[in-house]
This record gives sequence, C-alpha cells and structure tokens, in this order.
Amino acid sequence: MSTKTKSSSKPTGARKSTPKQPLTLAERLKRLFTSLCAQIDGGHFANAIKTCDKILRLEPADADANQTKLFLLLQTEQYDAALSLIDGSGEHAFERAYSLYRLQHEEQAKSMLEQVKEQKGDTDRAAVHLEAQMNYRDGSYEQAVELYNQLLETAEPVRTFLKSQSIHSSTNENHQQSEEYSDILTNLQAAQKHLDFITTGFLHALDALPTSLTSTMESAPPPTHVQSQSSQPSAAASGAAVAVAKISTAPAPEKKVRKSRVPKGVVPGVTPPPDPERWLKKSERSTFGQGRRRKGQGGSGATQGSASVEVPVPAAPASGGASKGKGKKKK
Repeated sequence: MSTKTKSSSKPTGARKSTPKQPLTLAERLKRLFTSLCAQIDGGHFANAIKTCDKILRLEPADADANQTKLFLLLQTEQYDAALSLIDGSGEHAFERAYSLYRLQHEEQAKSMLEQVKEQKGDTDRAAVHLEAQMNYRDGSYEQAVELYNQLLETAEPVRTFLKSQSIHSSTNENHQQSEEYSDILTNLQAAQKHLDFITTGFLHALDALPTSLTSTMESAPPPTHVQSQSSQPSAAASGAAVAVAKISTAPAPEKKVRKSRVPKGVVPGVTPPPDPERWLKKSERSTFGQGRRRKGQGGSGATQGSASVEVPVPAAPASGGASKGKGKKKK
C-alpha cells in the first residue's frame, strides 16, 4: 500500500496574531493634546473644542483643557457656553466680565470688572481695554480717549525688521506696528472723532447752514405735536384698517403653469386635451366600432371623397344598338 507523505492540513506551528494592547490613559491624553495643538495652530477651532471635550471626559479636572476650551469658546463667540463653563469661584472673573459685555449685560459686566480691578489692580491692561470699550459704548468718549491714550503710551513699541538687499549693500530697516498698537490707534481715532463732533464739530455744521435758517433757529418756538395722544390710537387703527383693506382688495396673483410639468410641444390653452380613454383597451373604448365598414357592404365601393352625381339619361337611338353605358352584356 502507498501512503501519502504530504498532508493538506495547515502546519501546526503557525503563529497566531496577538491582540493589540489598549493604550494607557497617559498615552491617550498625550495623543489628544498633540492633536489639540495642531488644530489650534491650523485655526480649526471647532474641532479643537471637540478634542477638549474628549480630554475632559478622560480627565474632568484637567486645568489646561478647561482653560483652552474657555479660550476657544471666546474666540468662536460662544459667550453663553463660556459663561456656563466658568464656575462661580471668581478665578475667571475677567472672562466672565468680557462675556457679559459681549452679551450686552452692561450692569453685570461693570460690577464684575470692578472685582477684576480689585484682584489685579487698576493698571491691568486687559481690564483697561475692557473699561475703554464700555465707556465708548456708553457714549463717555472723553473717558474712553483718556484710557486709550494711556494704553497707547504703554503699548509694545514698533517692531523693527532687518532686511538685507544684497551681500555688499547695507541692510535696510523695515518698521511694522504691533497688532495691539494698531488696534489701540484705531479705537482712539474713532473715540476722538465722536468727541470732536460733540465739542466743536456740531458748531461747524451749524455754520455751514444758510443764514435764513440759522437766524430764525434760536427764536423759533419748539415744534409741537400735530396729533394728540387720544387721537394717536385711532390714527393707528385707521392706518391698520387701510392696510388690511389694501391687502384684501389686492388682486390675487395669477398662478403660472410650471414649465417642468408641461410636455414638449404642448401649448396650454391651444393644444387639445388628450383622450381620457387612452389608458383603456381599444375594444373597451366607447368609440370602438364606429365608422368601421364590414365586408360585403358599402354598395359600389367608391373611393374616399367620391360623390354621387345625377347624370341625365339620353333617349334611345333609332338603330336600337346596344348602349355604351355600364351594365351586363346581353348574350
């Protein structure tokens, strides 16, 4: 007997794949923080907030993740979410005051700003910036100008960059303002324009008016209301009634036929409508069998369009010959 030396089964010494070990908490946090830094550098703030949420689910008490998420919420103008993230311990008092200011809660923002000044002093640059913005919004342009001038004096000096033109020539200096300096200068100019108009600008505007108007402006009585308070509701009601009447009497707009539902070559109102029995069999239609001629009927079998014409019969000839008309031949 012959025996098989080779076996079709798999070798018993094959190595089995070992299961992948899960990452530790420290390694997962390290990867998440690496992704967070890359997202912030690339300006992907929405994805960075999601990464912060993942970190906080693993480590809820992580101070860096909470601070970064608060910064991202302020950058993306999500002030309600920023207020809910800030706790009431007073650790983020400036962020709370800024969020309240952007949400136009002026009184609460001012009281919170006072707490920031007590904690960090009156010379804190962030607090001075916020106070100047509040004064500008309230119309206190003189105080806003003073604060912006104070910030401008202590701002970062103008940056200087050295730019070499060639190897043998001397270097050329390129001056560029810092971002804070340009922002303060823009806000200062806006506040100064409002202040100039309040102090002297309106006088120049009055001088530009014609003399016929300016001479009678001071002596003219103040304008009076034409309608009394009792007649104002009736006028408003009449105006509303007129508006309703206009709306009710306005002709309804004609409904246009949608072009997409009209088949090609069909003109609405001109092309006759289709046969309503076109979906039935021909034998089931009401017009089946009408005008149809059966075999063996129809008389002389005239062609289409033929008409019967009466022809006068002539008198029989004297010779008695056969007539030339149609008919059977006599045998």
